[in-house]
Amino acid sequence: MAKALLGYVGGSDPRLLAEMRRLQQRVQDLESELGRIQAQNDALTAAASHDSLLESIDAHQAEPALT
Repeated sequence: MAKALLGYVGGSDPRLLAEMRRLQQRVQDLESELGRIQAQNDALTAAASHDSLLESIDAHQAEPALT
């Protein structure tokens, strides 16, 4: 039944196998790119939160240092 639904009967079609390999490689490439982009995003988010922490400190209202 599954073979009839896919449109072929008999052995594996070499074109279908080649397309499957190409699509699997594309999925792997996209997964690795996604991992790289997520790592970049995490680094940028950490840097942005660090910058906002520094900006939240109001130096003009800080108490003077003891001398």
